[in-house]
Amino acid sequence: MMSLTNRINTEHISFHPLHSLLIIVVCSFAFFINNQVVPADLMEARNLATAQEMVKDGSYLIPTLNGELRLEKPPLPTWIAAGVEFLFPGSLVAQRCVAGLVATMMIFFLYLLVIRLTRDRMIGLLAALVLATSFNAVMMGRTATWDIYCHSFMLGAIYFLVTALEGKGRQWGAFALSGIFLGLSFLGKGPVSFYALLLPFLIAYGLSYRPRMKGKAAPLVVMVLLFAVIAFWWMAYLYFFHRDMALQVAAKESSSWLNHNVRPWYYYWQFPAEAGIWALFWVTALVGYFACRKEKYRKDHTFSIVWLLSSLILLSVIPEKKTRYLLPILIPGAMTIAFYFYHCWRGFRSAGERRVFRINSGIIAFILMALPVTLYFIFYREGELSIWILTLTALFGWGLGLWIFRSILPTRNIKVMAVFSAIVLSMMMIESVCLIPIGKMFINPERHNIRMLREHKELEGIPFYYNKEEELRMEWVYESNRVIRPLDVKNDSLIRVSRPFVFLSKQPADSVFAGKGVTVKPIDTFDNNWRKTKDKRYNKELVREVVLIK
Repeated sequence: MMSLTNRINTEHISFHPLHSLLIIVVCSFAFFINNQVVPADLMEARNLATAQEMVKDGSYLIPTLNGELRLEKPPLPTWIAAGVEFLFPGSLVAQRCVAGLVATMMIFFLYLLVIRLTRDRMIGLLAALVLATSFNAVMMGRTATWDIYCHSFMLGAIYFLVTALEGKGRQWGAFALSGIFLGLSFLGKGPVSFYALLLPFLIAYGLSYRPRMKGKAAPLVVMVLLFAVIAFWWMAYLYFFHRDMALQVAAKESSSWLNHNVRPWYYYWQFPAEAGIWALFWVTALVGYFACRKEKYRKDHTFSIVWLLSSLILLSVIPEKKTRYLLPILIPGAMTIAFYFYHCWRGFRSAGERRVFRINSGIIAFILMALPVTLYFIFYREGELSIWILTLTALFGWGLGLWIFRSILPTRNIKVMAVFSAIVLSMMMIESVCLIPIGKMFINPERHNIRMLREHKELEGIPFYYNKEEELRMEWVYESNRVIRPLDVKNDSLIRVSRPFVFLSKQPADSVFAGKGVTVKPIDTFDNNWRKTKDKRYNKELVREVVLIK
């Protein structure tokens, strides 16, 4: 890797073949391999159920969820999901693969952005690989949620904006591409990424680099116009053709940031944990930045720190908080970790720095070597793990652990890049070999999915209902690929005229329809919980008896 370290002319940035191959391989493990292990959660169910209804009903401009308007989120990711649904009906793997492609695009944009700022391919590669192996980024990139779309498009917009500002001449093309990607980001999830990613970037970039705009006012206007056209045409359509509903949804969404999932301002203090295996190095990198003021690329390092802290502060002041909202922080965070490894590779500044690096690396090595032992006692002895997976885990875990120990044991010549490579390979091992047994720790083996009714020929064309006094989770709608409407079970005449229909009931169906003059034909009892029954998040609302009423 050392031979690939070189300063480059940012006017002619191109993909380095070996770097590109490394990023593609790591992203393949991060976002694609074993992406079917975890079943669809509530967020995915909502998104993909909307895409399914688009394909069935042709409601592309006016999305629906369970037959009701769903205008809360801009539709670009849903359109993409609908295209995938049309080509690969009912394939969760295909949906997640598209999200993985978008996540891979985000990794490449970070690679290019860091190169443009630092003119050093090595730091760009390090930052890209850190982001591709960070816990939050891996989880978001292998699930069909919409956050990865808006942030990936936004990082693309940021890269093209920096290219336009730092390039010679007016840079019409770069400004235009930035405007297009800004519009796509807004059309992906509204202003979310503008607030969480773009605004902190602008603060950091403005303070660190003080860009000049001389001669670039006209291209900047074109960028804004392109953004506005792409971002707001759908909202304008709703305003003119569904004005009341659009205004109602806008009010609802603006209030949700203040009233939903409210957490204290310090809720995000644990943000390093979202980096997963890099968490210790992230904390060390932050402390190390403030401890040492003399280093190469100090201005670029400062920029990443200001970007990170600005994003953290802006996210913390919003009452609504979820851990998945921390994805934008990982982008400057990956840069910060990359700078830390780069400077360690160039040479430790003190014995204390060397000691801390050894401790952090040693902890990871110990965990890797303990992993096969843990899998043996928890899974293999219970017959839940095959011998070949245990063997592979032992070979890779012990091999990588010993590699890290051998790299940090020399008194002075610590092999920093060997440690970095071992950590990246460790994540690839976990994603390819260990993800299935790890999934068994959480996934309900008794899960009985209502998805099987999709192939039930007897139920084709028959409407689905549920008791209007009970809650309906959207997992039922997605997995069954049906609109499930509420039914007043106290209205006997309505029940009789609605026959035949399929009914989802929390209570025993025989008692619900007793004395109604209908025939109750049991179909099955389904448990759509993917968490185990003893898990505190096991939800009884995902257990329903399904019957055919005639």
